[in-house]
Amino acid sequence: MTFPFFTPEGSGELRRRAIHRLRKTPARAVRLENAADTKQLIQELQIHQIELELQNEELKNSKAEIEVALERYMDLYDFAPIGYFSLDQQGLILEVNLTGAALLGMERSRLVNRRFQLFVAPERRPAFNAFLGRVFAGHEKQSDEALLLNAVHAPFWANLQATSAVTVSTVQKWCRVSVIDISARKQADAAQHRIEMLTATSKRMEDEIFRRQALETAVKASELRANRLAEHAQEMQKQMRDLTHRTIAMQEEERKELSRELHDEVVQTLIGINVNMEALRKRGSIGAPALRKKIAQNQRLVKNAVKLVHRFARGLRPSILDDLGLIPALHGYCKSLSAETRLLIDIKAVGRVEVLGENEKAVLYRVAQAALSNVVRHAHATKVNLTIKEISGAIRMEISDNGKSFDVEKILLDKNPRRLGLIGMRERLEMVGGSVAIESASGKGTTVRAEIPFTREKPKK
Repeated sequence: MTFPFFTPEGSGELRRRAIHRLRKTPARAVRLENAADTKQLIQELQIHQIELELQNEELKNSKAEIEVALERYMDLYDFAPIGYFSLDQQGLILEVNLTGAALLGMERSRLVNRRFQLFVAPERRPAFNAFLGRVFAGHEKQSDEALLLNAVHAPFWANLQATSAVTVSTVQKWCRVSVIDISARKQADAAQHRIEMLTATSKRMEDEIFRRQALETAVKASELRANRLAEHAQEMQKQMRDLTHRTIAMQEEERKELSRELHDEVVQTLIGINVNMEALRKRGSIGAPALRKKIAQNQRLVKNAVKLVHRFARGLRPSILDDLGLIPALHGYCKSLSAETRLLIDIKAVGRVEVLGENEKAVLYRVAQAALSNVVRHAHATKVNLTIKEISGAIRMEISDNGKSFDVEKILLDKNPRRLGLIGMRERLEMVGGSVAIESASGKGTTVRAEIPFTREKPKK
């Protein structure tokens, strides 16, 4: 508000009014000591006194007007439909109107000197601090949306608009933040979005129904063909399984024959060569040490060749399996494997296993051979327990190690070399009506469990 008596024109008008009032005022008794100067001075003092009285009246009137305007402003400020907050640079609440206090559900006196960030949802506080930083970085209005929490931690969305300001008396930076509850708008937007999503979903469902109806006829028409293909695939699978079984049986028979030939012919031939070389060494000249040394070297090579042939023969088909049975064959194989790898193998078997047929015992031997080979190559185990026991109507062989575990399903699905060994076990056991189960768990190692019934229906050829 402007006070007119503080301007040069106002001062002249004030003096004119003071002189006019003085003339209307009855003369006061004034003590005159001398001259007209004294009288003039007294008159000036009286005029100045009247000026002060007029200024006082103006100030009272202005104060009343200011108080009325301030009261009107405070009413508008407190009861505005928008929450107003005055914040410093750290977010401290300096002032708040009644609407703002109502939004936060707390008395105004308790809000002052609290940090506004306490009423911002924790996940939104970094964004609010960035917003406050932008407000104090310039003088342009900044806007943002924040998820606020009232005194009972009930969340609501609010639109924030703020501009920075400076108090001249303290040169303190602060800003005025307007807070508008936009929860209803957010809910309306969400509802509208849901309606749009439902409409789009409905349209997609209609299109999908139409598409499915169009495909239904084609599906029905192809069902018969699919069934025929499935039957053909099953027949092909059966034929492949039968072929696999016959192939395994032929391989086993060929190994048996080859092992026998190696043992009966190649080994005997090598032994004969060694005997002849020994006789040659004895008849050799005493004065020819180089010849004797050469003969001795060849004899060692022949002995090594005999050992290799024996090992290859055992790998193909140990003759002890056909001559003495499964248990001695397993003992011989495990003893040889332990000597080569230092793997401790404990065997416990019931003699009832020898009642099984020749093919069944050969299958159990191959399963044990494949399982122990996997232990050596992959498990890094130190001990293996191989047990053969009789269960209800069947023989069960278990091979358990204390090595590393593996994901059985993943190995069977992946193109992993170990997969072929596991599949080979299953195929061999299915060929004689048996089954295989593999368990592997961290800290417990791996167990291969093979079962073959005593009586079974012979596979069709």
